[in-house]
Amino acid sequence: MTGTVTFSMIKPDAVKDNHIGAIINMIEQAGFSVRAMKLVHLTPKIAGLFYQVHKDRPFYEQMCQAMSTGPVVAMVLEKENAVADFRELIGATDPAQAVAGTLRERFGKSIEANAVHGSDTDETAAIEAKFFFPEINV
Repeated sequence: MTGTVTFSMIKPDAVKDNHIGAIINMIEQAGFSVRAMKLVHLTPKIAGLFYQVHKDRPFYEQMCQAMSTGPVVAMVLEKENAVADFRELIGATDPAQAVAGTLRERFGKSIEANAVHGSDTDETAAIEAKFFFPEINV
């Protein structure tokens, strides 16, 4: 059975470009409810803790630096089949490869500046949601 909760972040590039409202509107139009949300500026250390699963990958340091260039909007989203539906809404990691009308196709600039993060599994969604919102029961 699939879960009803996923985690997302609007990344610094999209926040800087004033896309918060448009992105949240698309999320809500896709049937998601925002269960929790906050604006936070990550340090490279905090970004590193969040992305620790990628610590051995070649892009890890660059990703941690990019995620600390400005504030992010962290969100817990709710909907039936949340993770899979949100992955479909955000589109491919590379905005140039993303399906038309997806968040990354509309708001992403590059693989590195692809506008939004979305959890890839129900288990990851719970871990990521708790990272930013320890008070939430997921």
